[in-house]
Amino acid sequence: MSLSGLGDTGKAEPPPALFPAPESDAPAPARRRGGQTQNGPPRNGSVQGDDAGRQLVFFGAEAAEPTVADLAGLLAGPGEVVRMGGTARLSVQVDAAWRVHVVVAELAARGLAASWEPTEGERHAVRTSYTRVLKPLAAAWLHGQAKRPPATFHLTGRRLRLWLAAAGTPEPPDACLLRLGANDQECWEPIGVALAAAGLAGTLLSPNEGGPAYRITGRRRLARLAELVGEPPRAAPPEAWPS
Repeated sequence: MSLSGLGDTGKAEPPPALFPAPESDAPAPARRRGGQTQNGPPRNGSVQGDDAGRQLVFFGAEAAEPTVADLAGLLAGPGEVVRMGGTARLSVQVDAAWRVHVVVAELAARGLAASWEPTEGERHAVRTSYTRVLKPLAAAWLHGQAKRPPATFHLTGRRLRLWLAAAGTPEPPDACLLRLGANDQECWEPIGVALAAAGLAGTLLSPNEGGPAYRITGRRRLARLAELVGEPPRAAPPEAWPS
C-alpha cells in the first residue's frame, strides 16, 4: 500500500477507517511565553522580555530544515535499515494508525516515498523503497548485519521528533517512554548516552520491565523534550505528545 505523505493511498485499497485525515506535520514556529510567535532569533543575539535567562534551543525541531540525516532518530528507536547493492531501505513498525501518517509525512518531507501494510497485533509496517539516498545512513549504522549508532551520533530536535512519532508514549503526570529496537542491544547504551547529552537522561527498562525503552522522568526533562520536538503533529492525539 503506497502513501505519498499527502494522504494518497492509491485506488486499490483505502486505509483503515481509524486513520485520521493526514495533514501537514511541519513544526509550528517557536512561541515566546505570552503567546507571541517568534520566527527568528532575538535582536542583538540576546533573549529579551519574558525569555530573559532562558536557554535557546539551537537543536530544536524548528531550528533547521528537514534532512535525511534526521532519520537517525527512527534508528535510535525500533527503526531498521537494510542494504541492497548500492541502495538501502528504511523501515519501522508502529503501534497506532496516526503514527503511520506522521512517519510517512516526515519521510515525504525528505523526498522519500513510503508504503505501509498492517502486521500482526494491530501494528503497521512503514517502509521506504530501496534508494541510493539512504546509502550513507546505512553505511553509518550497519556493522555487518548489526545496527549500531556511529561514534558521532547525537540527538537533535528533529531526530527526537521522529523517534517520538514512531515509538514514544507520554506517561502522565511526569514521564515519557521512548521505545528501542527489541533486538538492538548494542544500541541501547550509546543511545542512552546521546539522550543524556541532550539533557534527557533516562532509565533503561529491560524487556521484563516493559521495555526495551528509556523512561524519561521529571518535569524539567519533559519540558525540555517538549521544547526540542516542537508542536504535536496534527494527526497525533493530544495525549500522545509531550506538552
